[in-house]
Amino acid sequence: MKSVAIKGAKEFEIKEVPELEPEEGKVLIDVKKTGICGSDIHYWELGGPVGLIMGHEYCGTVIDNGGREDLKVGDKVTALPISPCGHCDACAKGNIHYCADTWTHASGLSLDNSGGLAPMLKVRSDMVLKVPDNMTFEEGALVEPTAVGYHAVNLANPNVGDNVLVVGGGIIGLVSAMFAKKSGASKVVVSETNPKRGESAVKLGVADEWLDALNEEEVSKNIGKYDIVIECCGNGPAVNSALNLVRSGGTVILVGVSMTPINIATTSIVMKEVKTIGAIAYTKEEFAKCISMIANKEIDVDKFISKTVTLEDVGASYEELYSGKSSSIKILVDPHK
Repeated sequence: MKSVAIKGAKEFEIKEVPELEPEEGKVLIDVKKTGICGSDIHYWELGGPVGLIMGHEYCGTVIDNGGREDLKVGDKVTALPISPCGHCDACAKGNIHYCADTWTHASGLSLDNSGGLAPMLKVRSDMVLKVPDNMTFEEGALVEPTAVGYHAVNLANPNVGDNVLVVGGGIIGLVSAMFAKKSGASKVVVSETNPKRGESAVKLGVADEWLDALNEEEVSKNIGKYDIVIECCGNGPAVNSALNLVRSGGTVILVGVSMTPINIATTSIVMKEVKTIGAIAYTKEEFAKCISMIANKEIDVDKFISKTVTLEDVGASYEELYSGKSSSIKILVDPHK
């Protein structure tokens, strides 16, 4: 079967790999749609691990249930791509998202469990969730990033009337803004260096306004203005901006991930007693809740989808998203094309 794998720094190769075979304890999935994630771009940028077939946001149908009796061939499913050990203290408390083994064998993020940039994948049966028939494959592929934003806002726990700033207008940032508004925040602002994405945040109805992160005068007017800042970029300037713009005694949620060390000024954290909380992934309950909210039309994630491309177009799509100039928010891949 045709797949897209990392070949080197900012380089993919399209190659044929053997079709996957059924395996006890793993559900074999026919992948219908796969999302390109910001963290995938980090792996592509660094060029490793070589041979990695990415794609951890996906939806498809069951080919083989791996022994899980409540699943049948043809069922529409998505999955948590993570690989928690199941017996450590974190797992015992239901915090599987920060189990030390969570990402070791994650599908689409590890060499031994390929992801959705191929027509088939296998994932641990206990991580698979059914998707209701009234949800599209596109919506199913959006569950994973939606759950990331949902978890971040749950950690922030905004109160009615709070002013919330989201740093970064990618899919995680916009979903976080959407949930912040849903929680009753008085005002939600998205900070962006890319005007196209900033404007999209307002047009899509998830932000009341956007802040040009490159406009020093406007940024200075907003210092200390926000009760909660949700940082969704992971680079040094973005994190420092979040710490400057939050009010004294406020909360900063760090969602963005950097693959290399960054420099931050801790003065703001100390002098303003800023509560700084890391946010990683989601709980299984939050993931399931996002499926329910999408299925019940409590939230609309379709509006974040910019386009669907083929495997041949994956490289160009990564270049587009990496440029920082694109208006695209979520690009989906159809691995059968």
